[in-house]
Amino acid sequence: MRILQVSAELFPLLKTGGLADVTGALPLALAAAGADARVLLPAFPAIAAGVADARPVASFHAPWGEPALLRFGYIDGGAGRLLPTYLIDSPALYDRPGNPYEGPGKQPYGDNHRRFAMLGWAAALLAQGLDPLWRPELLHAHDWHAGLAPAYLAFARQRGQGADVRSVFTIHNLAYQGQFGGWAFAELGLPPEAFQVEGLEYHGDVSFMKAGLFYADRITTVSPTYAQEIQTPEQGFGLDGLLRARSGALHGILNAVDETVWNPATDSHLAQRFSMPEGRRMAGKARCKAALQHELGLAVDERAPLFIVVSRLTEQKGLHLVLGGIDALLERGGQLAVLGSGDAWMEQAFRERAAAQPKRIAARIGYDEPLAHRLFGGADVVLVPSRFEPCGLTQMYGLRYGALPLVHRVGGLADTVVDCALENMAEGTATGFVFERFEGEDYARALRRAFALYERPADWRRVRATAMRRPADWGTAAEHYLTVYREALAH
Repeated sequence: MRILQVSAELFPLLKTGGLADVTGALPLALAAAGADARVLLPAFPAIAAGVADARPVASFHAPWGEPALLRFGYIDGGAGRLLPTYLIDSPALYDRPGNPYEGPGKQPYGDNHRRFAMLGWAAALLAQGLDPLWRPELLHAHDWHAGLAPAYLAFARQRGQGADVRSVFTIHNLAYQGQFGGWAFAELGLPPEAFQVEGLEYHGDVSFMKAGLFYADRITTVSPTYAQEIQTPEQGFGLDGLLRARSGALHGILNAVDETVWNPATDSHLAQRFSMPEGRRMAGKARCKAALQHELGLAVDERAPLFIVVSRLTEQKGLHLVLGGIDALLERGGQLAVLGSGDAWMEQAFRERAAAQPKRIAARIGYDEPLAHRLFGGADVVLVPSRFEPCGLTQMYGLRYGALPLVHRVGGLADTVVDCALENMAEGTATGFVFERFEGEDYARALRRAFALYERPADWRRVRATAMRRPADWGTAAEHYLTVYREALAH
């Protein structure tokens, strides 16, 4: 099966969130399962620098006349794996430093509708034979940035072009929809009938997310629970009606962990590698914790439970609950380490708390991939109290590295973490701490339960062992995607 994965970012070249981890791992897992998988990416500077010897394939123009060049090369996927890659070379659109979506002042670029329409347009042209040596059978478009790819393909099929190619669209986070004023529609090269309720029109605006949801042959999202939640007004962000109407085409496929990147037994970022076979006392993890405490300027104390946050610093991630619970965490003898960036007020709040008690709290504003690995390697608990969470990879990394997740029961967090309730402890299935209501009181209760378990070392080690053994491989997820692809092709 020839599959073209279409996305705006891909780990390890360009990452602003979990989307890049998925788009970096899935095509390699599909290839391992026997598929002919390639990726299509904008030639942002960080991406272009990581594609070896990209050769020209074809020139083309966007609907509004912008010229572009399609190139082909390979990304080093690690462990001897090469990922075949198409780049859209359009310097006027993509040759900008830093964040791929925002300019100075964290403001979205004013031409983002063109920049990501170009991504969808190039995908549809590949489906119609832009590369004479390779044509996909299926387009898999990821998130709103690639949302126009299924729309362009649907109308191309109406013209008898790319008639045998089908599309799958994956929602990674429905809260970000790629919404632009209705004025943008004239530049997109779609027929007038596309700009209506039965299309991509959304309250007079253009929605790239809605385009993907309406025109794709099949829709996936990144956890089974989130697939149900987005069909409700509470989490549907105005698109729940469309998603309910298309529920027969909607699948929830849980994300996985790329073990070539996230594996404490082989992770070169750690002070000492470790794995379950070394024994439940995990001497290697204890060494990682001490090294991390020293690196961050925290008191080196093996008895102090170390809680971490590795996240965007936003209200959606529930981090105001973490701020509100810091005093209780410190009173019980805990430490806190934070890595992330986001809302300015929240960055400042964590900085101030760290400055006031530098031996107990550390805050690193920004993102540092090696440090993230060391945080998971040394932590006892990873805090993921999100208001909503499509899947979440943070808690899955925590499970893999023996940092027990403390989570709100929502989305993929509900699908991946089993609470340390008595019955789950008795059955040997517990892997973390789960609270029900998105309120400070419920979060505080979960925090107290984490301390209570930590004070019972034998029980803590047993739960940690269960967490680390939880399967989360991309091979299984890839098989689920291949099933959806076959459904789409039979559609």
